Amino acid sequence: MKKIIYRVLIFIILIFFTSIIFLSTVGVKTDRFNDQLSFEIKKINDQLELNLEKINITLDPLELQLSLKTIGASLRNKNKIIRLESIKSNIDIKTFLNNEFSLTELEISTRSLDIKNLISFIRLVEDNAQLFIVEKFIKKGYLIADINLKFDDKGNIKNDFLIKGLIKNGEIKTLKNFNFSKINFHFNIKDNDYDFKNINLSINDNNLLFPELNVKKENKKFLFTGKNINKNISLNQNQITQFLDYDLDNIKIINTEFDSDNIFSFSIDKKYNFENFEINSDFNIKEMNLSNKYDLKTYFPEAKDNLNLKNHKLKIEFKKNHLSLKGNGQIFVQKESDDIEYNITKSKDIIKFNTLIDIKKNPFYLDFLNFKKNENSNLSISLNGNKNLSSNELSIKNINIKENDNHLEVKNLILSKKYKIRKIDQIDLDYSDKDSIKNKISIIRKNKDYNFNSSSFNATKLLDDLLKTDKKLKPKKILGNNFKINIKIDKTFLDKDNITNNLNGYLVFKNNEIEDGNLSSFFSNNKKIKLTIRSRPNEKITTLYSDLAKPFVNRYKFIKGFEEGNLDFYSVKKNDLSNSKVVIDNFKVQEVPALAKLLTLASLQGIADLLTGEGIRFSDFEMTFSNQNDLMKIEELYAIGPAISILMDGYIEGNELISLRGTLVPATTINRTISSIPLIGDILVGKKVGEGVFGVSFKIKGPPKKLKTTVNPVKTLTPRFITRTIEKIKKN
Repeated sequence: MKKIIYRVLIFIILIFFTSIIFLSTVGVKTDRFNDQLSFEIKKINDQLELNLEKINITLDPLELQLSLKTIGASLRNKNKIIRLESIKSNIDIKTFLNNEFSLTELEISTRSLDIKNLISFIRLVEDNAQLFIVEKFIKKGYLIADINLKFDDKGNIKNDFLIKGLIKNGEIKTLKNFNFSKINFHFNIKDNDYDFKNINLSINDNNLLFPELNVKKENKKFLFTGKNINKNISLNQNQITQFLDYDLDNIKIINTEFDSDNIFSFSIDKKYNFENFEINSDFNIKEMNLSNKYDLKTYFPEAKDNLNLKNHKLKIEFKKNHLSLKGNGQIFVQKESDDIEYNITKSKDIIKFNTLIDIKKNPFYLDFLNFKKNENSNLSISLNGNKNLSSNELSIKNINIKENDNHLEVKNLILSKKYKIRKIDQIDLDYSDKDSIKNKISIIRKNKDYNFNSSSFNATKLLDDLLKTDKKLKPKKILGNNFKINIKIDKTFLDKDNITNNLNGYLVFKNNEIEDGNLSSFFSNNKKIKLTIRSRPNEKITTLYSDLAKPFVNRYKFIKGFEEGNLDFYSVKKNDLSNSKVVIDNFKVQEVPALAKLLTLASLQGIADLLTGEGIRFSDFEMTFSNQNDLMKIEELYAIGPAISILMDGYIEGNELISLRGTLVPATTINRTISSIPLIGDILVGKKVGEGVFGVSFKIKGPPKKLKTTVNPVKTLTPRFITRTIEKIKKN
C-alpha cells in the first residue's frame, strides 16, 4: 500500500513539475483573456479597439505570475490601424485564482510603423496643436518601438513607463526650407526623461551626428543637453543666410567648409520659447570666402574683392548672454596669406576684441603717413578695444604697428556711431617713410586740445594732398569734434631738398575744416615761411608767404624745373567760392612741356631751346583765380620776363578738362620801348581791342593727357596786354 501511495505521490509530483515546466516554457494558447485585455486597453482610451489572436499563457513560478503574449495584434481607432508585433502582460496568480483579472504590466512591441500614419492615429486619440504642426513638417520615416507600461492596483498606468525604439529614414521640412533627411536614431523614454543616441541626419545635404541628446521635463519646461559632431560641412550663401540670421553691412559669407565638435544645452517652455542656451564649440574652418565692400586698398594695395580664410581653429563659448570667440589661422586679403589671431567677447551690450595680424610677403601702406612696409620684412598689427551696442560707440584702446625699427601706436581712439573721431588720447610715431626720411612724432591730448611735438616730420605727402584738385580725392570728414592743435616741429621736410626749422604755431579745426591758424618757420639760410588762416562770419582768409617758392611750385607736374623766386598767396573763401591771388617774383623755369610746345608752334625755336637749356627767367608772375566745387576759373595769369611775356585766362574742370587762351610776346623789351614813346606808341599799339604789334595768340584745350595747342603767329597785341606790361614796368 505504501508503495502505491509513494508511486501516486511521485506521479503527481512528476505531473506537477512537468506541468510547471510545460507552462513555464511552452505554455498554452487560449482566447479567454482577449476581452479582458481589450477592456484594459480601453481604460487607456475608450476609442481604442484591440484585435487579438489567441493568447499564449506561460507561468513564472518564481514571481507567481502568469505571462500573457500574443503575436500579430492590431490597434484600431475609427479607420486608422496600427499593426503590432506582440503584446505581453503579467497577471498575478492570486488574482487569477480569485477570478480577479488585473494587469500589473503591459509590454507592446510594434512593427515598422509609418510615422505620418502613427501621428494621424495619435491625433484621433488626443488631438492638439503641437501634433498638427508635427504632422505638417514630417514628410516620411519609420518607427519601431517597445513600450513597457506598469499598472497600479486600480489599473491606472504608473509614471515609470519605458519606451525604447528607433527611427529610420526620417525626413522633415521646415518653413525656412530646411530639409532634414536621412534621420536615424535610437531612443529611450522613461517618464520625464528622454534619451536619444547616435542621431544621424542630413540638413540640406550636410550630414550631422549627435552622439548624445537628453531631454528632461522639469517644472513645465524641457531641458536639452547633448553633443554634436560635424564633418566636412559645406554651406553656400543661401544656406548660411537661412541658418544664421546675420546682417553685416559690408561683409557677407559666400561659402564655407568646416568640421566642428559641439556641446550644448537649452530649455524650451510650453510656449516654445528658447531659454538658457549654452554651447561650447570647436571649429576647424577649412575654408571661408567672404565678399567685402570695405575699401582696403588704402592699406592693402593688392586687396581682392573677396576675402578668404583657411585653416582656422575657432573656439566658441556662449552662456547667459556671454559670447566668446577665440581663433587663429590664415587670411588672404591680398595674393599671399597672412597670419591672424583674434579674441572676441560679447557681454550684454559690450563687444570686446583683441586682434593680431602678421604680414610677411604682402605690401602694406599708410598713405596719409607716407609709410610703406619693406618688401622683405615682417610687419605686425595689433588692435584691441570694445564697442558699445547701445550707443554704437567704438573705443579702440590700442593700435600697435611694428616693423623692425618702425613703431606706430595709437592709444584710446574713440569713434562715434558714424565712425567719426571723437577723441584720441595719444599718438606715438617713430618710423622711416617711403622717402627714407625719419619721422618721430608725439601727439598728446590735453583736455579738448592736442599738442603736436616732433623732432623730424616729412610733410611732403601732406602738402601734396592739400594741393590736389581731383574731385575723386576730396578729404573725408572724419573728425567728430572741434579742437585746437598746438604744433612744434624741430625739422620739417617740405620735400627731400627743402627743410624748415623750428616750425611753431597752431591750427584750429571746426566742422572738419581749418578755421584758424598761424604757422611760421625758417629755412636753413634764414629765409622764412609763414601761413595764417583767419575766419570771420561766412568768410575765411588764408595767406601764405615763402621766401622759397620752389617747394610749392615743384608739386605741379607740368613744371619739371623751377629755381629761385619767392611766393605770396592770398585767398578769401565765402561759402563754397574762393577768390585767390598768387604772386611769384624773380624766378627761372626749365623743362615746361606745354610752354615748349607753344614756343615751337609759334616758330620761336631759339626761346624754346633756351627753355630746355639754362631756362627762361621771369621777373613777375601773377595769377588771379577762383575755385568752386571742382571748377577753377583763371581770371588772369600774367608773367613777364626779358625773353617772353604771357597773358592768359581760362578754366580747369577738375582733372578732366583744361581750356586756356592767351597771348605770348617775345622780346618784351622792344614792346616796352614802343609803348613808352608818346603819340607814336598810341598809334602803333592802337586803342581798339585786338589791335597791336609783335604778338602771338594761342589756345590750349582738352583732357590733361591729350591737350591740343593751336597758335596764330600774326595776331597783334591787345591793349590789355600792353597796359599790364606798362603797369609792371612802372611798379618795378
